[in-house]
Amino acid sequence: MSLHVYVRELRVARRRLVHELRLDIAPGTVHTLMGESGCGKSSLLSAICGTAAPPVRFDGEVLLDGTRLDALPTRQRGIAILFQDDLLFAHMSVRENLLFAVPPGARAQREAVVQQALRDLELPGLAQADPATLSGGQRARVALVRALLARPRAVLLDEPFARLDAGLRARMREFVFGTIQARGIPALLVTHDAQDIADPQRVTRLASPQP
Repeated sequence: MSLHVYVRELRVARRRLVHELRLDIAPGTVHTLMGESGCGKSSLLSAICGTAAPPVRFDGEVLLDGTRLDALPTRQRGIAILFQDDLLFAHMSVRENLLFAVPPGARAQREAVVQQALRDLELPGLAQADPATLSGGQRARVALVRALLARPRAVLLDEPFARLDAGLRARMREFVFGTIQARGIPALLVTHDAQDIADPQRVTRLASPQP
């Protein structure tokens, strides 16, 4: 399942940030998008997943496995997006936040998926923890894995490792990129850190914003 994005033009208010851009992301690969702050990276992600709102204006096409998505509501696109803010549900425990994303099925199987996710997160003892008691790095990890547990058809990642220390950052990159490859999910990653690049051959740098 491949993700194709064509940007004829992306504007924020009266400023044109991106134009004539094509991205073709093959199944199981991570394409990296880089550029200075304000060049339109995050606005492009919101346009792809369908959450963009004025003053962002997107003119282009988004296709997933040949099906055009840009005219569909966000919930029908099957695209998971993780922004810099973790957006965990404050009224749910860590376990409940993860369980919310697991597709329907037998209760025991869904619980097993959550327990494995907690081990992958290196947070096995925090299943019942209130998200408000977690550190920023712990919250970022929970949000990141919750996005993957929903089994999306494509994944958009906006600085997903930024709050993690160097050692954990490397381990989480390996886990996330490995999961994307194993499931054949196309992914678009926004980052300022060159160490986050999964494949140097799959990098697009957006032009600096004009004054």
